[in-house]
Formats: sequence, structure tokens, C-alpha cells
Amino acid sequence: MSQPQHLRGDYRHFQPITTRWHDNDIYGHVNNVTYYSYFDSAVNAYLIAEGGLDIHGGEVVGFVVSSSCDYFASIAFPDAIEVGLRVGKLGNSSVQYELAIFKVGEEQACAAGRFVHVFVDRASNRPVAIPETLRAAMAALRVD
Repeated sequence: MSQPQHLRGDYRHFQPITTRWHDNDIYGHVNNVTYYSYFDSAVNAYLIAEGGLDIHGGEVVGFVVSSSCDYFASIAFPDAIEVGLRVGKLGNSSVQYELAIFKVGEEQACAAGRFVHVFVDRASNRPVAIPETLRAAMAALRVD
């Protein structure tokens, strides 16, 4: 069964990520669970910079409620990588991000995944509407 291609031109924003020595596992490549931290870092860096997300004191926070990743090619320290980011679905209180890991300068992704954030009130942990500044930042990444 062939995997769908995930090409650089399919993504709206790119976040550089520095691989670290301890990202490599005993097999000499970045361990699969580390890709999820790259995804989380890329999304939150974008939301802080473009949507004004206040991760320390804001009234609204995003909880990851679902995630997945498919792997196509290995990466390893000291590879220079970028996480491609786009939004596939944007609801009232939730958003589905679609992400891909690219080696700098390469067109084909090494891995592709998705995760869903549900935005909640920090005090009650109950879902709330995505604040407008965050919604605008997410809408800029929307693909049809």
C-alpha cells in the first residue's frame, strides 16, 4: 500500500526545529515519540507568535485530545528540520492541525501527522469558544 505524498507546498507555515543529541535513540535516529514534541512545539510557537496565546497566565489553554503520526524516512541529530503546519478543521472550541516534518531543503516529508486541540477555560477545564485572535491565526493556516 502506498502512502500519500506530503509535499512542502501543501503547508502554510514552517517552524524550524533544532534536533538534539538526546533525540536519537539506540538505533541512531530520532525516536518516534519525539516527533510529537516537535509537533507540539511548532503549533504552540505559532499560536504564541501569531495568535497571542499566553501559555502561563491566559484564561484559555489548548488540550491535546487526539494525535497520530506516520513515518516515511528517518531523521537524526544533527539534521536541520522544519515542521510544516496547516489547519484541516476549525470548529467552535477545537482545531485539527495537520503537520509534517521536513529536512531543510527537501520537498517530501519524512513524517506527517495530526493532532486536535480543544480549548478550555483554565480554571474549570471546560471547553470554550476559541478566542478571536487565536481563531484568526488558525484561519490563516486553513486548507480546504
